Amino acid sequence: MSKIYIADIKDRDQVDTVFLVKEKTTAMAKNGKPYLTLRLMDKTGELDAKVWDYVDVVGAAFDKDDFLAVRGKATIYLGKMQLVIAELSKVPEQRVELADFLPKTARDIAEMEQELAGLVASLEDRHLRSLMESFLGDAEFMAGYRTAPAAKGMHHVFLGGLLEHSLAVTRLVDAILPLYAPLNRDLLVVGALLHDVGKVREMTYYRSFDYTDEGKLIGHITIGVEMLHERIAGIPGFPDGYAMLLKHMLLSHHGQYEYGSPKRPKTLEATILNYLDDLDSKINGIRTHINREPESQSRWTAYHRLYDRYFFKDVPPDEEEEQILPPLPVAEPPAKPESAAAGTGRERAGFQNNPFTRLKDENLDLF
Repeated sequence: MSKIYIADIKDRDQVDTVFLVKEKTTAMAKNGKPYLTLRLMDKTGELDAKVWDYVDVVGAAFDKDDFLAVRGKATIYLGKMQLVIAELSKVPEQRVELADFLPKTARDIAEMEQELAGLVASLEDRHLRSLMESFLGDAEFMAGYRTAPAAKGMHHVFLGGLLEHSLAVTRLVDAILPLYAPLNRDLLVVGALLHDVGKVREMTYYRSFDYTDEGKLIGHITIGVEMLHERIAGIPGFPDGYAMLLKHMLLSHHGQYEYGSPKRPKTLEATILNYLDDLDSKINGIRTHINREPESQSRWTAYHRLYDRYFFKDVPPDEEEEQILPPLPVAEPPAKPESAAAGTGRERAGFQNNPFTRLKDENLDLF
């Protein structure tokens, strides 16, 4: 059976291929009949699927993170592609190519590791350089750091995402240093490379991306500070001041309490790290959202729930622009009476340009 990728599936296609089960839920239809809702995935994306018949028997045959050979028909439902499954069977891991099912960074991992090594070598402070060398010299740690995604669903959701995101934030650091000098470059570079270091233990990424028990109970910020403290303890004479400032950068890089940040940034370097981390994560998240609809002819994306908006897509260079007519003249509005100019006391509420405010009570890893 040749692999059919999710990105290539079109409306009314007959699908016969293997997917990885990311989520599995049993629900109840309005007529009281149970059905299965699945979230299937491969390296090109994710796909909702339904099983309507023999739910008890079928559901007992597989679980989350299993590989399934499925046969069914693709259809558009409420604007989204969905697969109605007619047949399925569990597939042993030995019969699949794991690289077909997990998205991976487009960058070369070895090239990124060389970039990382170059950044560490550029550090002038010997204590900070020793700290980073202790991380790079740990083969077990590096296996996770080069492989882990940066988040479960918001940004850099692919193998190698953590390393790619950390390097991107560090490049932003070097880009703005001339604009806000003097700043402590060594401190900012180390903070950028380690701000999400706890994600190597917070997340699982062997099959579908999810959180470990430690990740759910403690979280990557606290895990990262613990890892940092352990490394610093093994470096003789490491300055207490640097230890405190680095821990503060990790503790405050989410910026606000409601976004899971134990502390708010209170140094220039911590403030810069917070904004650069936020910038890179949002740009990657928006680009990923835009690229999810390669076949769409609309100039606008689908609605993004977390950002609470649609995004305007770039118009292809060879597309003819529509003729734009000049606006019709509009008469000047009559002057307001003095009583109206004084205000009514019902001023318009300010626009809060933050997509995560209403998610502050949810246990989500956003950055």
